[in-house]
This record gives sequence, C-alpha cells and structure tokens, in this order.
Amino acid sequence: MSVAEKTPKPGWRRRPEARPDDILDAALDAFVKKGFSGATVAEIARGAGLSQGALYRYFPSKEDMLRALIRRSVTPVAAHAASLMENAEDDPAGALRMAVSFMGEAMSDPRRFAVPRLIIAEAGNFPELAEFYREEVIEVGLGALQRLIRAGVTQGQFRDVDPQAAARSIIGGLMLHMVWMTTFARADDPPLPGNIMAQHHLDIILNGMRADGGKPK
Repeated sequence: MSVAEKTPKPGWRRRPEARPDDILDAALDAFVKKGFSGATVAEIARGAGLSQGALYRYFPSKEDMLRALIRRSVTPVAAHAASLMENAEDDPAGALRMAVSFMGEAMSDPRRFAVPRLIIAEAGNFPELAEFYREEVIEVGLGALQRLIRAGVTQGQFRDVDPQAAARSIIGGLMLHMVWMTTFARADDPPLPGNIMAQHHLDIILNGMRADGGKPK
C-alpha cells in the first residue's frame, strides 16, 4: 500500500465543533419520522455519522437532545420577539405588529415548528420537557406580550382588556395556523404565509382592543 493510500484524505473527519449540530439535525429527522418516543439513539447516531459512544459525549439522552433543539431553534425566536416588544411603550400597537409578524414568519419554517409540535405531542409522557419549553419559550414571549398589552391599556391605546387573555388569544391564533399548515392543509389549499396570516389575525385583535371600540377614525 502506498503512502498516499495510507494517508487519510483531507476532511475525512467531522469537525468537533460541528458535531452537536449534526447530532441535532439527525435527532430532529428521527423525531419527526418516528416521534420522540419511537426514535432510538442508535438511529440518531447513524444519521449523524457517529457511534453511540461518541454521541453520548455530547448528549447523554434523547431528552437532552430535545432540550438542545428547543434552545437552538425556538428560544431565539421568543427572545427576539420579546426584544421587539420591550421598551416600546410609545407605540404598543406598532411593536405588537412587528413582533407578531416576525413570529408568524419564523414559525412558518416546518423544521422549526416541528419542535413545538413534538413538545405538544409528548407533553403527557414527558411533563418535564413541557415545563422546560414553558420556561424557555412561553414565559419569555408571553410575558413580554402581556407587558406590552398592559402598557397599551395604561396609555389608553387599548381598551381595558385582560393582558393574559389577550396575549393567549394572539399566540393561540398563530399556533393554530401552524398546526393547520403542518397537519390539516391539503395540496390544493391556497398558500397563506405565516407572516400574512399573522397580520390578518392581528388586525382583528387590534381592532377589538382599540380604545375607541374599533370604530373607524
């Protein structure tokens, strides 16, 4: 065997810093295909091109992988949406429009929305993962949304609505749209991008919350 044949080809080994993302990509593929409970660590390792032993060096369990997927794909969405709504007391309606449009567009990515779908599906079997999602995502986004609505009420821009109920109504509409698009939509359904749906939904919400009772100016 020649020296050239003995020498490993450049790039034959994965970069260590890329391996966590490789594992998470493979985990998401397996979770989407077989469900969180049905997917095995062995097939995730194969998908990532690693042995199970090597995989466990990065993630000790499937639960750790799902937590990492939440932090990689959904936590940043909640954090950015919250940043759009914080310190926006001068224009609560404008900040609300920006944040909801951003969330609608971000969650239109099927692979990103696959993560909350997994949590919803597995919440009964893994309540600790549902609690983790609530702390990492829901409390961040919903908390900022409630504070923004409360500021709009205080300024007289919004009617005296219940901030918690109003915030849940806004998020609920977005979530239902994503469930519809990923579960119930047919091939012949007219396309309805998440950001467009978000704006229509928010128009209805804002007209209902306006301090003038939604009457045209």
